[in-house]
Amino acid sequence: MSQRPPNGLAWTLLGLTVVLQTAAVLLGLTGGETWTAAFGFVPVTLSFALVGALIAVRAGNRLGWYFLAGATVTALSVAAKAYAARTPAAELPGAAWAGWILTVSLGVTAPFFFLTPLLFPDGRPPSPRWRPVMWIAILAGVAVAVSSAISDVNFHSDFPHLRDPVVLVAPLGTVYNQATTVGPLVFLAGAASMIVRFRRSGQEQRQQLKWFLYASAVSALVVVVAAFGTSNPLPAFEITVPLIPAAVGIAIFKYRLYDIDRLISRTLAYAIVTALLVGVYAALVILGTQVLNVSTPPAVAIATLAAAALFSPVRRRVQRAVDKRFNRVRYDAELTVAAFATRLRDAVDLDTVRAELLGVVDSAVQPAHLSVWTAGPRQGGGER
Repeated sequence: MSQRPPNGLAWTLLGLTVVLQTAAVLLGLTGGETWTAAFGFVPVTLSFALVGALIAVRAGNRLGWYFLAGATVTALSVAAKAYAARTPAAELPGAAWAGWILTVSLGVTAPFFFLTPLLFPDGRPPSPRWRPVMWIAILAGVAVAVSSAISDVNFHSDFPHLRDPVVLVAPLGTVYNQATTVGPLVFLAGAASMIVRFRRSGQEQRQQLKWFLYASAVSALVVVVAAFGTSNPLPAFEITVPLIPAAVGIAIFKYRLYDIDRLISRTLAYAIVTALLVGVYAALVILGTQVLNVSTPPAVAIATLAAAALFSPVRRRVQRAVDKRFNRVRYDAELTVAAFATRLRDAVDLDTVRAELLGVVDSAVQPAHLSVWTAGPRQGGGER
């Protein structure tokens, strides 16, 4: 029986990550970086580190150690980059070695994050058949780290003002490029393994997988939109990626686990409503200005009023359709309550009403215990 690493190691790695990230921020600010650039990776690194430490200690899940190790190495690489990129970096002692640490650590961190879909939620692949994917990811990470460590494969491009302190062979560009392409393939294989795991899992694990998929989908969508809409999608990445460790923590600790269906239905409903109303708004503005030759301010005002008037009815219809597909529990509960309200109009017997009420609440809410208290007769006679 294998022993888990001591809890003190988890808290030590968390503290080391905080220290390294703090050092990176201070080095960046004093080196001329903007506040946005200096604090950019703080949410990503600390979210993975904190959630990883909690999962490793509280839940005993090895996925927490992957998160924690990846966050610690990432904080080290960010601090090393901030030190090596300072101006004038050539005058700082060890600046070249700091740049070398960055190039090597990039290969080490990749497997920790690319393997997350494969190992979620218990820290193990769905079956032994998926273990080769783990070894492929690890070997690719080693290849990236070694090729960066012994050759000037990407050091000069990152730090043109510095000289690589370790150049033992000619640049291993082919090895480095092929190894870096493995990471996204491993991530896609992990996504496929989640489909397999979802089909084989029970209700509880399916809810856990939904949390991870929801956070990943939202993060990916925001980054893709930012990539097409802005010249620098990195801030979107830094803001949304912490949703993934947060979702992993919720799923593993089973905190409000079954709220994910409602969250998905609300997100889809408001996204659909927003798209529909934006389309209506744009169509009305184009119709008024280009076809009917209405001046722009009145056309915009009319389109705005029309979109505002359509919001509530469209939202209700879309929400109902989405709940019917993605939040069936709420949809069925609403139908049950509506049917009970119809029957209640013709009910006159108290025992019948009580039995109906118990049945409706049990089917809609499914509580562990259910009872109905009614008032007794008044002392002066009659009932209240």
